[in-house]
Amino acid sequence: MSEGCCRIAVVYYSATGTVFTLAEAVRAGALAAGAQVRLRRVAELAPASAIARNRDWREHLAATAHVPVATHEDLLWADGIVFGTPARFGNIASQLKQFFDTLTGLWARDLLVDKVYSGFASSASAHGGQETTLLALYNSVYHFGGVLVPPGFKGHVNDSGGNPYGASHSTGEDGSLAVDEVALAAARAQGRRVATMAAALKTGLAARSRAEPAVP
Repeated sequence: MSEGCCRIAVVYYSATGTVFTLAEAVRAGALAAGAQVRLRRVAELAPASAIARNRDWREHLAATAHVPVATHEDLLWADGIVFGTPARFGNIASQLKQFFDTLTGLWARDLLVDKVYSGFASSASAHGGQETTLLALYNSVYHFGGVLVPPGFKGHVNDSGGNPYGASHSTGEDGSLAVDEVALAAARAQGRRVATMAAALKTGLAARSRAEPAVP
């Protein structure tokens, strides 16, 4: 695939770093497929007092201060968008949901349609709502008019503890389980797949546009 085949935005929320680690792997996979990639975090909404009481949260926020905050322009720029979120009672984090809630203007002008979308997640326990979180995230994609590209089990990289909805990782109840190579491999494969499908969709739509007769 040629360099710059398509544009991929990886937009995530991460409190203590797990989703950020997965986001970097998704980014690496998309880059390996020849895409231009923007890594973006959504704005933190939690009060400073809550963050200050959690050392991991506080340190991760400081360590990733260099990552640009996601804007509408990042979505308009992208041919494909991959969202990442921790599970919050089987749903997406409020920080990512708040970003979604700002997209009404883009949605109303059909500016989010015909892009490829996908998602990835983390939770404390293996059955802590990763799949329902991704399904909840994808509800927004349907409203966007997007083209959903989940990883499925292509290449069977998800066979060892993964799921077909999106790359995911369980940190353990105490948060001590670092992202392992299984999850990283799944995230990289998802990034490659999204870039490949976004490039194919972009090429196909461009070819169709060229072939359509001009409207008098």
